[in-house]
Amino acid sequence: MLAVMSHKKNHTFEESLLLRVAEAARLLGIQESTLRAWLLARRVSRVRLGPRCIRVPASEVQRLIAEGTIPAKGRRQETRA
Repeated sequence: MLAVMSHKKNHTFEESLLLRVAEAARLLGIQESTLRAWLLARRVSRVRLGPRCIRVPASEVQRLIAEGTIPAKGRRQETRA
């Protein structure tokens, strides 16, 4: 795993870790494609290391777990006759 160099002195090593998209999705218990959709919609912050290399900060995964924010699909309104 890679670590981000941080200028803040109060960051722990774990908070500065960068995870591959597949690793982050596994930790969140969601499909990789779901996480990629969230990244595209900018619901989850990311770090771009190159033109095709995206990493998710471990702190972002912790935030999603702590908030319990696994966005649900919109509910369909049932029509009653």
